[in-house]
Amino acid sequence: QVQLVESGGGLVQAGGSLRLSCAASGSIASINRMGWYRQTPGKQRELVAAIITSGGSTKYADSVKGRFTISRDNTENTVYLQMNSLKPEDTAVYYCNAEQLRFGILRDYWGPGTQVTVSS
Repeated sequence: QVQLVESGGGLVQAGGSLRLSCAASGSIASINRMGWYRQTPGKQRELVAAIITSGGSTKYADSVKGRFTISRDNTENTVYLQMNSLKPEDTAVYYCNAEQLRFGILRDYWGPGTQVTVSS
């Protein structure tokens, strides 16, 4: 099992910045990808950004390119999401995700989520 704990959410004015952190613990071997998703009421959870744990290649949703940056600290088993130039439409619950391929089985793990609210 992998446990994920997010932190860093909160209330910020439009144009401001927040930094989310996600700490992974437990059976973290073979986690090949970590990412951030977000969800608003009535909508599907959507990918915001993802990073490959070895190599560090990244992927971003078009809506956040140039404003958000995902990074990792493998020594701390932590992934970060730096969010700049925040907009009201970025308001959502943000979830950390870890994808693990172990013994030929692909598993997804999720954190409990952290609320990000951007006021106009």
